[in-house]
Order: sequence, then C-alpha cells, then structure tokens
Amino acid sequence: MKIVHAQTVLAEEQLMELKKKCNSSSTKEALTIAVEHYLECEYTDMNEDMWAKKMEKIVQKKKELQN
Repeated sequence: MKIVHAQTVLAEEQLMELKKKCNSSSTKEALTIAVEHYLECEYTDMNEDMWAKKMEKIVQKKKELQN
C-alpha cells in the first residue's frame, strides 16, 4: 500500500465539530477516523441501493418498535 499526503481547506467550525464528533483533539486523527468511516459505511455508497438499504432499516426499526 502506498501512503500519500492529502490536505483540504475546511471552515474552523467544521474542523472543531469533526474533532468533537470523533472525540479527538488531533486534526490528523479526526480526519483519519472520518475517512475510514466514510469508506466503510454502507450509507455513503451513493447509488440507489444505498437508499433501499436505509429504507429497509427504517421499516425494520418501526416494526420492532410496534412489537
């Protein structure tokens, strides 16, 4: 695996919120956590299956709550 250095520009508020959400004081760690989550999360696959899976889970949760 080849390691590369990547960077971006964020609003300071976005970075602070990301660090808070990732429970990290380190920018590097918060960005790593966010990228790993994005790549692994089934809801970030931007196609029609993503919405179908999300709707299935919502319907399943509603059924569970009704029982």
